[in-house]
Amino acid sequence: MTRPLMVTKSDSPKGSPKKSSKSRATSKSQKSSTLVKKPITRSSRSTAIAPLPSDPLLQTYLREIQKYPLLSKEEEHELAIQFKKTQDRETLQKLVTANLRFVVKIAFEYIHYRVKLLDLIQEGNMGLVKAVQEFDPYKDVRLTTYAIWWIRSYIQEAILKNYSLVKLGTTQAQKRLFYRLRKEQKKLEQEGISPSQGVKLLAEKLDVKEKEVEEMSQRLSQNDVSLNAPTNHDEKTERINHLASDQPAADVSLGDAEQETLFKKILKQFGETLEGREKVVFYDRLVSENPLTLQEIGEKYKFTKERARQIEEQVKEKLKKYMQEHYPDFDILAGP
Repeated sequence: MTRPLMVTKSDSPKGSPKKSSKSRATSKSQKSSTLVKKPITRSSRSTAIAPLPSDPLLQTYLREIQKYPLLSKEEEHELAIQFKKTQDRETLQKLVTANLRFVVKIAFEYIHYRVKLLDLIQEGNMGLVKAVQEFDPYKDVRLTTYAIWWIRSYIQEAILKNYSLVKLGTTQAQKRLFYRLRKEQKKLEQEGISPSQGVKLLAEKLDVKEKEVEEMSQRLSQNDVSLNAPTNHDEKTERINHLASDQPAADVSLGDAEQETLFKKILKQFGETLEGREKVVFYDRLVSENPLTLQEIGEKYKFTKERARQIEEQVKEKLKKYMQEHYPDFDILAGP
């Protein structure tokens, strides 16, 4: 039975260097360092935003606004006080240009609406100018903290005007509904509640009527369609051709015209039966295209307003009897 070969330190091949305790410790520390993740350091807050590759105009704009330096809190405070006192346009421009990147950042929050981003940025810039003009530098608040409300207000107003040809958000409640409805619907869907089931919940949360929630949902889920668009790609027929006409049918129009002619004839015949004040009230008030008031008739013919009213009632009663006697089938003036 052979004994197993035992390898000792002396049996190690020649020329292979022995690791010292120091080198082994160094190697061990290097291995352990590779297993420890380096802490992620957050970069300083920046307002720079990567441009959209499909929009060269936006890329150019973003490159240009990068040229304007940002202001420190002290510089901003000093310029704001100076503008408050002097209303100097150059000072206003410095405050505005230093915060153009902040406007872009806010505009990107509304990129999912059907409005061009550059248009939103332009509206936001107008809001920034308004904010600078209204800013109170003596309050311990940074300009951007105050300006964000003006910027969003101008952007949101632009979205409402351009989102649809049909006017949306005419009241504060509808504006709130327009911007919050989809967000709240997604929350309900995550909880397993469908939009149709959550109408009542949405109405209560957004403080609007259930009907308004349903109407806004329909508007947001459908795009505007031109009535002049063809009904089919292969047809030249436009959608407007399939709409019901608001004009009455030809036979109805003809019947109405004949009836109107007959009625005018009846009124003329009836007017010839009247005399004195009754005739005056009938022509100046009941059948005139520009009827006088009871007060005007009384002043014109020298009797009281109450007397004019009494005469008017007498004439109406006579006309009703005249119609029943001579034209019993013509019941336009027939009443209870």
